[in-house]
Formats: sequence, structure tokens, C-alpha cells
Amino acid sequence: MAFSLNLIGVVVELQSSALPDFLSDFFESLKGRGGAFPRGYKDMPWSNLHHAVAHFIFHYPLMMSYIWMVGSVIHYFLWERHDGDTEDDMPVLHEYPAVSILVPCHNEGENIRDTLEFLLRQKYPNFEIVAINDGSTDNTLEILVDMAATHPQIRVVHWAANQGKAMALRAGALLTKNEFLVCIDGDALLDPEAVVWMMRHFLKNQRVGAVTGNPRIRTRSTLLGKIQVGEFSAIVGLIKRAQQVYGKIFTVSGVIAGFRKSALHTVGYWSNDMVTEDIDISWKLQLNGWDIRFEPNALCWVLMPESLKGLWRQRLRWSQGGAEVLLRHTAKVFHWPSRRMWPIWLECFASIVWSYLMVAGLAIWGVSQLFDWHRHLISGLIPNWTGMLLSVTCLAQFGVSLAIDSRYERKFGGTGRYYYWMIWYPLIYWMNNVLTTVFGLLKAIAKKRGQRAVWRTSDRGVLKRDRTYY
Repeated sequence: MAFSLNLIGVVVELQSSALPDFLSDFFESLKGRGGAFPRGYKDMPWSNLHHAVAHFIFHYPLMMSYIWMVGSVIHYFLWERHDGDTEDDMPVLHEYPAVSILVPCHNEGENIRDTLEFLLRQKYPNFEIVAINDGSTDNTLEILVDMAATHPQIRVVHWAANQGKAMALRAGALLTKNEFLVCIDGDALLDPEAVVWMMRHFLKNQRVGAVTGNPRIRTRSTLLGKIQVGEFSAIVGLIKRAQQVYGKIFTVSGVIAGFRKSALHTVGYWSNDMVTEDIDISWKLQLNGWDIRFEPNALCWVLMPESLKGLWRQRLRWSQGGAEVLLRHTAKVFHWPSRRMWPIWLECFASIVWSYLMVAGLAIWGVSQLFDWHRHLISGLIPNWTGMLLSVTCLAQFGVSLAIDSRYERKFGGTGRYYYWMIWYPLIYWMNNVLTTVFGLLKAIAKKRGQRAVWRTSDRGVLKRDRTYY
């Protein structure tokens, strides 16, 4: 653990020691050449500028961690603590309106049977399953047709060509008369109580346009898989809880989300040219006055990448999608009626700026090693108080989130045993997310508007079927 914290400290100390020193020397040397630069260049506050950048790189992740931790604790005591057990204390609704569960799938022959069999176990008394086969080239369609012949609750929609997830969801929504929709991926397993927990929000408040569930990781046989158990608690779950307390939610989880169909209709349903249709629909709904709720009891067991290549491709798509949403909706965000979206916009924008500054700092630090290798390299390997503070804060964030989320996996042994593996998160995931944010923005800017987003083959981890987490 100490070795891992030292590695974390190396990254952190770039901005607190080597980077400011190198920038200071660099800017001072430029000021000495004032004749070669525009008039007034020598009067620029270069020292203040590089210190401001260094402070932002250090304080931004620190501040956001505490905001998320405080918000999640407030969410727990206000809403979660009294809910009891997900299964035994399932809420009793005053009515059970019909629900359509939409399952868009593309080449899901290995998983779709399990997905549908789990859906048939739903404890909600009034539901149908609409499976949309989006141009699969494997045996997905055959499995769907076979199961539909056996179970009258299953309806099958078939696209002859790959149209993309957004188009599949749109088709499913338009082909059902039901007002309430629950959307899951074709390789996910929805907990039998999930629909009931989600529906309570729609029935309680007519302004709720969407409810996002609580994804749980199925693939846990590798280091990357174990780390993602903590990540989905400390990053996905923790942030959604905090955002729920402070205002708007950045995005529903694409793998498990419920929608009010009339709300979707007002915003034109999902956009078929956005690589992350879940982020886009979340912003569209909230910019049009609809609310989104987070329901931690709506569990959904999902497959996630367990290779570095698969992780890179997934996070690059997420980053590109977030940047696309920012570019498309920024103008509308700054209208006064959308003021509650300002914190979400600012957080998204700041994270992009922080990632670019972090990469720039790493590059400048790398160059600085050419001039004074021993001083910067040795000092960087011994983290001072800034590196240790961020390291401790990171571990505290994982501790808080895993403690809150552990109740949802109590019957499987809880999540506390994965805390040990979280010391590797900054080294593996943090830097991966920084780089994908940088390249994701570039891809979003370069992408032609209106270009259809279609299914891509993805890494779904190593699923050991002899072990059960659900």
C-alpha cells in the first residue's frame, strides 16, 4: 500500500513542486527576451498565472471529493437509511400502471437468454418486455423469437441493419402504448425488485421524467474488475447521490434507467447522433424542466471491461459523449430557466480543463527532467503533504462509498473486501480517464453533426459463471 501511495504521490507532486519551479524558470527566461514578444508581454503576471494553475490542479479533485462525500452522506441519511432491505422492504405502491421494459440488443447471443429470464422474475405485477434486435449477425434473433413463443410477455422488434442503440430505444418506445419505460442493456441482469423501486418515484412526483438505477459489477475476476466495484460506488454512485442532493444529475446510467414516455416525447426521444445517448437524454430532459431521480435499490448487474484496451475504448466513448453534450447544449444551459444546470455544466467544463492542464503539467515535467534529472526525479518519488492529502482523501472517498453501497450486496458478502484493491485506482483509472477526456474532446469537436452512432464491439470482461454475485 505504501508503494502505491508513493506512485500516486509522484503524479500529484508534478504540480506542487517540479511543475511550478520549471514554469517559473521558463517564464522568467521568456520575460528576459521581451523584445521578441508582443508589447506588454513583460508586464504579464506569469508567476501568479503558473501558481494559479498549480493550485487549480491540486485543489479541484480535492474539493470535488469532499463535495461528493458530504452530499452522499446527506443522501444516505435523508433517503436511504430508512428504506431497509432492497428485497424484504420493497415498497407497496398505491397503483401499478403498465410498464414496458425495453431491451435493445446487438449480437447478444451469449447473454440475451439470461437477461430475459431475469426480467421474467420481476415482482412488478404489470409489465411487458420489448426486445429490439438491432441488426445482429449472430443468433440473437433466433433466441428472441424462441423465447417470445414461450413467454407471451415478450415482444420482439427486428431491425435488419445496425441502426444504433438510440434508434432501437426510440423504436421500442414508439411501439408501446405504456407511459412508463424501463431500459436495460442486452447483457444486463435486472434485480427482481428494481421496477417497483423505480416506479415509486414516478408515482410520487409528476415532474420526474427519469429514474436512474444502481449498476453493480458482475465481472470481478481480475484487478481491473475488482477496482471497478469500488469505482462504481465511489465515482458513479457517490456522484449521483451528491448531485441528487445539490440539484441536477449529470446522467442516468445507460444500462439501467426508467423514463416517463410523455417526458421523452416533449424532448424528441433519444438523439441518434450522440455516442452516449444516456448523457444526452439526461440533459435534454432536465433542460426542459423534468427532474431525474437516483434509486440505489434498483440494482442491475452489468458486464464491464477487464482489459486495458477495452477500458480505454469504453472511457474514450464516455468522454467523447460528455464533450458532445457540452458542445451541443451549452447555449441553452445559460438561459435563466436552466440555471439549476449551471453547477453540472461547470463541473463538466472544469473536469475537461483540469485534464488538459494535468496532461500539460506532465509534459512540462517530463521536459524538465532533461535539465535537472536528479532533483525532480528524487523529490517526486517522495510525496510531501499535498500528495499524501490527496491519497488519503481518495481512500476516504472509497471508504465512504463502499460503506454506503455495501448494504446492497449484503447477501453476497458486501463490498468491503474490495477496499484493499482501491489503492490502485489513481494509478490505473485516474490517468486513463485524464487521457480519454483529452482525446474525447478532440473527437467530439472533429465529429460531423448528424453522424449516426451505431453499436461497436466492446470488451465485456471475464465472467466466471461458477461464481454468483446476484
